[in-house]
Amino acid sequence: MKRLLFFSAFLFVLFSCGKEIDPAPGVNNPNTTSSNGWLIPRGDVQDGGPGKDGIPSVDEPKFESITAADYMTDFDLILTIHKDGAQHSYPHPVLDWHEIVNDEVGNTAVTITYCPLTGTGTAWDRTLNGVKTTFGVSGLLYRNNLIPYDRKTGSNWSQMRLDCVNGELAGEQVVTYPMVEMSWTTFKKLFPQEQVLSTDTGSNRNYGRYPYGAYRTNHDLIIFPVGQEDSRLPAKERVLAVEVADKARVYRFGTFQSGLDVISDSFGGVDLVVFGSLQDNIMMAYQAQIGDGTKLEFVAEEALLEGGVVMSDQLGNKWNIFGRAVEGPMAGQELVPVTTSMGYWFAFGAFYDQLEIYE
Repeated sequence: MKRLLFFSAFLFVLFSCGKEIDPAPGVNNPNTTSSNGWLIPRGDVQDGGPGKDGIPSVDEPKFESITAADYMTDFDLILTIHKDGAQHSYPHPVLDWHEIVNDEVGNTAVTITYCPLTGTGTAWDRTLNGVKTTFGVSGLLYRNNLIPYDRKTGSNWSQMRLDCVNGELAGEQVVTYPMVEMSWTTFKKLFPQEQVLSTDTGSNRNYGRYPYGAYRTNHDLIIFPVGQEDSRLPAKERVLAVEVADKARVYRFGTFQSGLDVISDSFGGVDLVVFGSLQDNIMMAYQAQIGDGTKLEFVAEEALLEGGVVMSDQLGNKWNIFGRAVEGPMAGQELVPVTTSMGYWFAFGAFYDQLEIYE
């Protein structure tokens, strides 16, 4: 309990020094007083400390060159999405301070949600029932995980459950788009001409400083109740989770210790291809079966190539990290995505019963 109170106070002090900050925790935040209409146990919903919008979302994102992002270190992580012919990329050091970015990628209105406490990032379609909206940080957490709220209805959503858990839209599911996470070193090698989310966010933050101390590396430091614990792996080990029909299987970097490699797997009746590289700090999964029923057999390239080419198949196609054929008879086509997320092991154990580990 002392650790919980200390961390809540720490978060409040941390974020109250910036712009767009609400008063003390619970003040002007009606979500913290409601006890009805939740699809998750209300007692498991925690007040994270800064209050509603106390962690300001980025609603007018700007982008800058790789060279301008001089606060990044080689080992910092970045999330990148490719949609409608456009690629947008979001460094963890900026997301750590904002958690939500409301953006337009190509022709699609998306919200990037990132939770520093679970290490999970997702891309959501922010058009709800035909109307574009934006999302903000509610200040609430469920099992250490971010609860965004939509500004159209004020409903609360669970980042890892991918659904609305409270409010007018309760029970609605999120439409997601795949994002790929990698190290800054890998990103610069693959996409030297790409731009990344700028630190010109409208908020005064020190983006070169990680705001949570030893949290990323201290496996014993889990701040809020987990709900259910799974100790088979170190709590803060980063894994790739693939979800099929409300069940999940995780893949570990240890499977890809010998350089870039691909594995064929089947989970929940879905044929998968999973590629990864421990050295390059990258993993991702897609469906291996295409529309006509053909199951593609993939082999890895010798190394990650500029543009993100990672594998080829028996039909002569070459595929990039976004599951897009860049060469061959299927050039321009994309593999069917599956629901994936990178994050800390303990977070997936808290959300999925009978969580499987690929061996």
